[in-house]
Amino acid sequence: MNKLLATMIVGTAITLTPLAMAFPTKTITIVVPTAAGGGNDLMARTIAQKLGPMLGQSIVVENRAGANGSIASEFVARAAPDGHTLMLGYIATHAMNPALQKLRYDPVTDFEPVGLVGYSATLMVANANTPVKDVKDLVSQLKAKPDKYTYATAGNGTAPHFAGELFKLNAGVVMLGVPYKGAAPAVNDTIGGQTQFMFPSLFTALPHVKGGTLKALAVAGPKRSPLLPDVPTLKEAGVDGVEVQQWYALFAPGKTPKAVVDRLNKALNDVLRDKDVIKRMEDHGADVETSTPEQLGAMVKSELVKWKDVVTKAKLTAE
Repeated sequence: MNKLLATMIVGTAITLTPLAMAFPTKTITIVVPTAAGGGNDLMARTIAQKLGPMLGQSIVVENRAGANGSIASEFVARAAPDGHTLMLGYIATHAMNPALQKLRYDPVTDFEPVGLVGYSATLMVANANTPVKDVKDLVSQLKAKPDKYTYATAGNGTAPHFAGELFKLNAGVVMLGVPYKGAAPAVNDTIGGQTQFMFPSLFTALPHVKGGTLKALAVAGPKRSPLLPDVPTLKEAGVDGVEVQQWYALFAPGKTPKAVVDRLNKALNDVLRDKDVIKRMEDHGADVETSTPEQLGAMVKSELVKWKDVVTKAKLTAE
């Protein structure tokens, strides 16, 4: 029996090695679970631009927005496990939304973690013309007139949704959330005044804050951002308990051979050491961070536990 098992293991290694050496054999697709023009989209395109030449194949970025990231997640989970279809997953697709509701994909068993890409703080922003001076003023107005304002989300189960609901809970206010199919349309409507507030990632919001079309009120995290040093944390502004650090990572379909995953991880980490990539990410408010596939897998599991606990304590629902 032991000899048979050893033969099987050696045979597997022999078949996987040529596969990894041959990979990739065709165009690679990176699926983005949000609409074009948002922070996730920009991040995926920044990576693809350098990753393609490194792997010797062209890479296309495909946006499959909708159902709070579930459409893209289900598509990649069911794709051929050969490394040619990847996903730029993030905190919503692989932790928050699965913690909030039952989905048709499992963020752990249906994916092979490739590697972490980085982090971005969550920023509380307002339409530039909204008559609110600061967080304290907003809380005061909402307590005097509940539902006076609305806030946009990138969809139920996303970081802007969780951050908005945690803000309402900890500030003791009422404000209607309006879900969109991704951060880009949500930001656009906040800029246009159809909604007045939002909790996007700093990566998504920073260009609009710098351009004056959005007003930064607070950082929903443990510390201020060096890119916006005058903007307080929500805790400093008087609302504790709203810390939503957004993360981004690359995933392959479950059962993708380890040799292929390892090659992708090495190439991704090489891309993330590129000075131009680091600068572009940092200029938009993201901190680049790499990992092994195993480290990313462990992080996803711990994040699921963390956000399931938040869902229970805050009594959040997908409605």
